[in-house]
Amino acid sequence: MITTSKNSGKTKEFSWKNLFDVLSPGKSKNKEFAIITYLFMAFFICLIGYFIYFQAFKSEEIISSAYNPRLSSFADHVVRGDIISSDGAVLATTELKEDGSQQRVYPYNDMFAHAVGYASNGNYGVESTENFSLMRSHSFFLLQILNDIRDEKNQGDTVVTTLDYDVQEAAYEALGNQRGAVVAIEVETGKILGMVSKPDFDPNTIESNWDSIIENTDSAPLLNRATQGMYPPGSTFKIVTALEYIREQGLEADYHFDCEGEVTVNGTTIHCYKNAVHGELNLESAFTHSCNTAFSSIGLELNVTKWQNLASQMLFNESLPVRLDYKQSQFVLSVDDEEGKVMQTAIGQGDTQVSPLHMAMISAAIANDGVMMEAYVVDSVIRDNGSTVKAYKPSEYGSIMSKDEARSLQSMMEEVVNSGTGTALSGQSYKAAGKTGSAEFGTIKGQSHAWFVGYGSKESYNDIAIAVIVENGGAGSSTAAPIAKRVFDVYFNQD
Repeated sequence: MITTSKNSGKTKEFSWKNLFDVLSPGKSKNKEFAIITYLFMAFFICLIGYFIYFQAFKSEEIISSAYNPRLSSFADHVVRGDIISSDGAVLATTELKEDGSQQRVYPYNDMFAHAVGYASNGNYGVESTENFSLMRSHSFFLLQILNDIRDEKNQGDTVVTTLDYDVQEAAYEALGNQRGAVVAIEVETGKILGMVSKPDFDPNTIESNWDSIIENTDSAPLLNRATQGMYPPGSTFKIVTALEYIREQGLEADYHFDCEGEVTVNGTTIHCYKNAVHGELNLESAFTHSCNTAFSSIGLELNVTKWQNLASQMLFNESLPVRLDYKQSQFVLSVDDEEGKVMQTAIGQGDTQVSPLHMAMISAAIANDGVMMEAYVVDSVIRDNGSTVKAYKPSEYGSIMSKDEARSLQSMMEEVVNSGTGTALSGQSYKAAGKTGSAEFGTIKGQSHAWFVGYGSKESYNDIAIAVIVENGGAGSSTAAPIAKRVFDVYFNQD
């Protein structure tokens, strides 16, 4: 209760109820005033709400943007922080020149180019997503004051990635001079352990070579094929086709097909690879030997609407749960499409497009009993004394298939390695499972990209999923699978 004095000397009681009575729309003489007051109150509440939302969710994104002119002033007071691998290798650091200027240095040149990125001519990769963290300093505040007095720069925070140096090196060397990409993900956490894309570039010289790099549209070295490359999935898409068949027919579906090397339906002819005749097949053996005629026939049996829904659940035409620049995979098939397109789609041709990152995430989900994890490449941010400023924890996106469905696919993918097209990975100290693919592209008959997607496991090691694509590499069994084997060999034999 509040009391107010009047000129008459009388005292009148005042309360919030009195205020609302005065502002009440029922009082005709105050109606307009009340409406304006409520509008201003609503506007003020909305403004406060947006301010809280901006501070919580958008401020760092805006501040860290490469187009924010304020960031350039940070360099006057802070030495841009390091980027390191999960095992402590320095992937990017800043050297101070005698004139006080800073030079960004990438000790491993091209090897981490697309994952770590660059910090000149704009920002890219981790250099972009963690720009704000790298330009902040959490050094001891008295040291910061002392450095300011001495006109010396404070050390920026260090970004610790999830990248494993040995995995990255193995993938980089195994891909060699071939165009393509390799993505390796820790199954139970979603940590990206390796990400290689070729052709690549040297971030140390990107500023001086910028014009020639961006003019090289043929090889497109700045394109991260791991996340932004769009490829027909070829036979790796038989994972999705098989899953839809299982959903419609049941886990114990009694499937039989007699492969004669080719099948023709209404003028569309589908051939098995090199016209191989596989004979009598069930679903598992058709998958194991990657029989095109069997799977194109399966496609004709499927309900297209349910197939579309499954593709959406597998995140085709949807956003991926990942904090990276990527292109969205596409599943393009409608109930009105002719049988020929349905047959092509069932074997991973047609208009379907997918990124290696997406296929690695699907493989990881299968290995993880159907649960897809959010994929991430930054583990934590630490200050100069090694203490943690921010840490990122694994997060589930959700189940994209049931545990029983995942177990069924696991069994089929294991058999691909044991006796099918992925035997390059059989007989090792670890257990591998996967699916090969040869994805036709272009107008010249016989041109195909080579795929391998799958996962590996070994006691006392975390499971790892992988996707490999080699552009114009021919057969996945002979080109992509050995690359996956090289990565598994190194990962599962780390001390």
